[in-house]
Amino acid sequence: MADAMGSVTAATFLLETLKRSGIRRIYGIAGDSLNALTEAIRRERDFEWVHVRHEEVAAFAAGAEAHLTKRLTVCAGSCGPGNLHLINGLYDCHRSRVPVLAIAAQIPTAEIGTNYFQETHPERIFEGCSDYCAVVADPAQLPRMLKIAMETAVSRRGVSVLVVPGDVAWQKLKEPAFALPIAPAPSYVRPSEQQLERVVRLLDSARRVTILAGAGCSGGHTELVALARKLKAPIVHAMRGKEFVEYDNPFDVGMTGLLGFASGYYAMTSCDLLLVLGSDFPYAQFYPDVATVQVDVRQENIGRRTRVDLGVVGGVRETAELLLERLVEKTSTEHLERALRHYARTRRELDELATPGSIRGSVHPQYVARLVNELAGDDAIFTCDVGTPSIWAARYLRMNGKRRLLGSFNHGSMANALPQAIGAQVAFPGRQVVSLSGDGGFTMLMGDFLTLRQRSLPIKTIVFDNGALGFVELEMKAAGLRETATELDNPNFATMAEAVGIRGIRVTEPRDLMPALEAAFRFDGPVLVDVVVNRLELSIPPRIEFQQAKGFGLFALRTVIDGKGAELVELAHSNLWR
Repeated sequence: MADAMGSVTAATFLLETLKRSGIRRIYGIAGDSLNALTEAIRRERDFEWVHVRHEEVAAFAAGAEAHLTKRLTVCAGSCGPGNLHLINGLYDCHRSRVPVLAIAAQIPTAEIGTNYFQETHPERIFEGCSDYCAVVADPAQLPRMLKIAMETAVSRRGVSVLVVPGDVAWQKLKEPAFALPIAPAPSYVRPSEQQLERVVRLLDSARRVTILAGAGCSGGHTELVALARKLKAPIVHAMRGKEFVEYDNPFDVGMTGLLGFASGYYAMTSCDLLLVLGSDFPYAQFYPDVATVQVDVRQENIGRRTRVDLGVVGGVRETAELLLERLVEKTSTEHLERALRHYARTRRELDELATPGSIRGSVHPQYVARLVNELAGDDAIFTCDVGTPSIWAARYLRMNGKRRLLGSFNHGSMANALPQAIGAQVAFPGRQVVSLSGDGGFTMLMGDFLTLRQRSLPIKTIVFDNGALGFVELEMKAAGLRETATELDNPNFATMAEAVGIRGIRVTEPRDLMPALEAAFRFDGPVLVDVVVNRLELSIPPRIEFQQAKGFGLFALRTVIDGKGAELVELAHSNLWR
């Protein structure tokens, strides 16, 4: 412990402890129950309060910074409604396993339990989205509780919540001893020799191995590729593994799942052993019924998505290193070559879809994603909204080892792209940050578009403006339902951006897209590019279930019965002509 530093308020103690751990900012919205903390920050020159317009944005932004830096970040909300707004962003942080500390202010201590103005019980509310959640009822508790909260968030890569009543934050600690800096500690998690022997036996006896690689492969790219080379195994990546797996990888055959494409699905269904490395890919229907070995640093992840013949607790990089020493190199490349040919064909077909097209008045969303990929910087940070922007990001953004990709890939929340872009740009002011926003997601938290102007954040916001909740409509069609409650009556977002002091560009014709994006990326400041895209564009998953085909047939029948047959003609014209 550091030397005691006299009598200071609990809020000052909290701030000094954060500073000693290398933390330099808190995301949030000020409020009277946070006055002690914001006053302490006001007196500090090297610490900032990142003022946003909605606390949900604060949590998403903090999570984005934590994802990119792998370091603890902090957000805060005032009592009652203020910290309640944090919850969706914190759920995303918790499920994405990024280290975030949330300060949830509380009403005055003497009023708790009296149904006082703005009274809630954050210690109950945040239990479901945190690894540690506790109330600081006395300033004497703060040193140990803050240390526990920070250590828990860092060691478990999750969310900790400290509930601090406003009056407690003003009270002084008699003899505050400031905690040692809290930072990620290098760890090495390796399987036992017995587990390694069993894995080696299974892999050596298999004829066709496919690897499913996820976010747990971060930091292990070299070992992953070497393992695939030794096993002659194609690598399928999950969405969260894309930025860590896809680049400089001659064995990558794309994605599977609802956002993926056919080659990834084929590589998994044609193997006789699936090796799952650092992935908690959730969709059971896309797993093959074959022998499966799963390696994960978190034992609770093993076997919860599909039947696993052998579960191995270990880091991907460490486990791959140990396996490379023990495995016999395979000689047959037949399975790998078939998977690579399938991928080349699928990739070619996807690229053929990403063309300007001939439909006037709107742009193919695939073409938008393709051009963004081509024009963005080599170290750009991309964020993408849930729904169709995630599909186009998955299929057309290319990772290179320096680019980063963030989304709400586990929690699946709308409106994540712009808030995550804010956190990314605040943390990395010198890097290009591009938000691929759906019109539904963008408008949900559109108030924080003003934060870009207020903080002069040069984020490039690309809005896929199809006038609908596009992915929801696809789900309805697949279920055999007519679209209901999905239409969005949007304004001209470019004009709106100009009205608030941000450069806006609107694109309605394919020929205008390239110059618009070039101008946006050249501009030294925030830009919104409002691209009117084809509402009827279909994104076909790699595996079409009988129920989905049946559902789409029912949708077509109901459309005709409802006298909307022209819509089917337009849908066919938009998709089948290619």
